[in-house]
Amino acid sequence: MPRVLVVGAGLTGSVCAALLRRQLAGPLDLALWDKAGDAGGRMTTAKSPHDPRCTADLGAQYITCTPHYAKKHQKFYEELLAHGILEPLTSPIEGMQVKEGDCNFVAPQGISSIIKHYLKESGAEVSLKQCVTQINLRDNKWEVSKDTGSPEQFDLVVLTMPAPQILGLQGDIVNLISEGQRQQLASVSYSSRYALGLFYEAGMKIDVPWAGRYITSNPCIRFISIDNKKRNLGYKLSCQQSWPDDSSSQPFPGVWRRWIYSLQLRWLHCLCPECHGSLKKRDLVSVFLFSTFTLGFFVFTDLCY
Repeated sequence: MPRVLVVGAGLTGSVCAALLRRQLAGPLDLALWDKAGDAGGRMTTAKSPHDPRCTADLGAQYITCTPHYAKKHQKFYEELLAHGILEPLTSPIEGMQVKEGDCNFVAPQGISSIIKHYLKESGAEVSLKQCVTQINLRDNKWEVSKDTGSPEQFDLVVLTMPAPQILGLQGDIVNLISEGQRQQLASVSYSSRYALGLFYEAGMKIDVPWAGRYITSNPCIRFISIDNKKRNLGYKLSCQQSWPDDSSSQPFPGVWRRWIYSLQLRWLHCLCPECHGSLKKRDLVSVFLFSTFTLGFFVFTDLCY
């Protein structure tokens, strides 16, 4: 039985694992590793520290399907819609750029439910908090080392993590990447995104006419969504803010951002006028702790990449 490893539990890795299961004939021993503590990658859904049933999308907010991809990826969309993983976006999003023929979808159970659907379909053995460090060729098999535990051998290894992580790998893989490929990988650029999720008590209503709103007049905030309203779940969750990308002229922008906003998070009702006065005093500390953790996570990934 061939043994295959997919590295990366984001959208690319999960779909790749599912396609391998579908298309490879015969039995397959499929494993999937990711260095994070949960699957999702850029399509992350966070859980409330007080109630795991309350979730907020901290990655992608909704899915826009253009006419080109509606035809090219028709089977994927039909599958996700049939399983109830995607639904048409019906709630108003202020400032959305609407193009003719585009269709927008939301994930009622959180955007990471798309990833988890494909992981389940793949039947892969998913191992989280597994950071790959080396890949070597041993007796016609790929020996993959990680930061914890013993190396394991596979017949095929598929890497779907960001380019800087691939270039940081040690072992025989260094000599297998040509100079041209290395230059292409090194030329990939990234911009940081910072997200904050606030969770309110059930029944809390934020009286605004929209479910999401793009903001162009604020130097810090770029997008706000009332996540449960966006996903047609009723008033169960909270206001969510997505932070902008950093200026490329700053070498380590996340360091000062974390420090400044960690202090300001105690006064988030001042930063978010739509939510002003909706936080109860006894909720401020728990919101501060969760928010600091969220920002800290993004700072960590920014510095590692």
